[in-house]
Amino acid sequence: MESVIIKTPLGFTEVKGDADGISKIHVLDESVELSTIIPNDLIEAVNQLEEYFIGKRTEFTFKLNPKGTEFQKKVWQELLQIPYGKTCSYLELSKKLGNAKAIRAVASANGKNPLWIVVPCHRVIGTDGSLKGYAGGLWRKKWLLEHENPIKQESLF
Repeated sequence: MESVIIKTPLGFTEVKGDADGISKIHVLDESVELSTIIPNDLIEAVNQLEEYFIGKRTEFTFKLNPKGTEFQKKVWQELLQIPYGKTCSYLELSKKLGNAKAIRAVASANGKNPLWIVVPCHRVIGTDGSLKGYAGGLWRKKWLLEHENPIKQESLF
């Protein structure tokens, strides 16, 4: 397993993976030393993340290889269906997975998503439209949603 540390607008980010795909992308809360060399197996993921942050990419095409339970993988696969610039509630996500009562399990799997941004768990919000828990911090979730939907409502006053 190879890894690289890159700087993003939301902090230092570690990307891990190998020839089988990217298994983990997560933001670090502390300052760390940036990588000077990007391993070949991670170049495409790093390039696509950089394109995302500068607004030139709305979907990712590199190979994913997340580790998790079958249920978690099912939830993460459903997260991939939420389009760029759109949101979905935890309840809607649970219903799409076939069990509205599984909302807590779905929320838990969402929170364990190992592929930050790429598997867009930040696009899942509360039924009332509020921002709910986010492993990277609610300020990052807000930033990502605004980045993906930059049209601002203008005030009349």
